Amino acid sequence: MAGQYRDAGSGGSPLMQAMILAAGRGQRMRPLTDQLPKPLLSVRGQPLIVHHLRKLAAAGIKEVVINHAWLGDKIEAYLGDGSQFGLVIRYSPEPSGGLETAGGIIRALPLLGDAPFWVINGDIFTSLDFAELPARLPPGRTAHLLVVANPAHHPEGDFAVRDGLLQQRGAGQQSYTFSGIGLYHPAFFADYEAGESRVLALRPLIEQGIAQQQIAADVITADWTDVGTPERLQQLQEKS
Repeated sequence: MAGQYRDAGSGGSPLMQAMILAAGRGQRMRPLTDQLPKPLLSVRGQPLIVHHLRKLAAAGIKEVVINHAWLGDKIEAYLGDGSQFGLVIRYSPEPSGGLETAGGIIRALPLLGDAPFWVINGDIFTSLDFAELPARLPPGRTAHLLVVANPAHHPEGDFAVRDGLLQQRGAGQQSYTFSGIGLYHPAFFADYEAGESRVLALRPLIEQGIAQQQIAADVITADWTDVGTPERLQQLQEKS
């Protein structure tokens, strides 16, 4: 995948920025998340979000934006300015309750510049080497999402993939689950004012992008877990 996309697209400098989504309340993880934001829950000796940060730095990313709402002060206190990871971290605080996934990205757009940027859910765990993520978008596309085989807790999946494009799932099609990892051009959010505070889920924007054939997609086979429940967290710990 890296060889296919690292020199594709509209050219320009290599990708240098990423955003980690860390604003969720983590209701299904309670009581673990009553006093600790979910991205700071420890997996194999370090917080979920630290796994991401170290892999982003190793992949050559220089700047990371992190949004937060629930217990965001603890995220900032733990991660600081990012220098301990070889990164520059900037924060995008959100109102109590957060702004949903797309809303959080839109609010943070002024921090992310004009070039494509990765977005990674703060509550996933994967063995994927982030250096293998696409560094540029294919020509004519405004997003590139990574999908995985459907886990047991989500057997119906989210989308299909055909000819390198994300598709709506349908009868007779192999479905996949969105991994929570994607590369986006700011133009993907062009219908909204950068920096505004709007509660907005990502799914409607993805469906619009599918209809416009704007979203590239790849299936990844690396280990991947949506760390959404205490049971899944425990399963990850047992694999270490």
